[in-house]
Amino acid sequence: MAASRSRAAVYARRRKRRMGRVAHDLTDGQWAALTAEWGGCAYCGVAARALQRDCVLPISRGGRYTLQNVVPACGSCNASKCNDEVTSWLRRKKLDERRFLLRQREIALLLLARFADPDAATP
Repeated sequence: MAASRSRAAVYARRRKRRMGRVAHDLTDGQWAALTAEWGGCAYCGVAARALQRDCVLPISRGGRYTLQNVVPACGSCNASKCNDEVTSWLRRKKLDERRFLLRQREIALLLLARFADPDAATP
């Protein structure tokens, strides 16, 4: 069977290869905690829509699915951001960049402490 050569298929294969090259360590429990802490979309704040995992540093730019790099985003924000750098995207959309960055750091530190590996602290 010949491989599909459509643009979507080519991009899907490229994304699959890119995803396979890096280790992703975000667990379902961590994702649930992230969505609970944010209480809605990390960018626009809407809570009534389904949330998607969005990498602050996109996978195409070297990011990966980790507790510090993933935020919940509504489908509209996730699609709009695409693989843009988050701060320039926030400025272009006229969203509060400072509020997002402070809140993202606060939640990341809180959840890192909550999900810290107790075995890693012992020498």
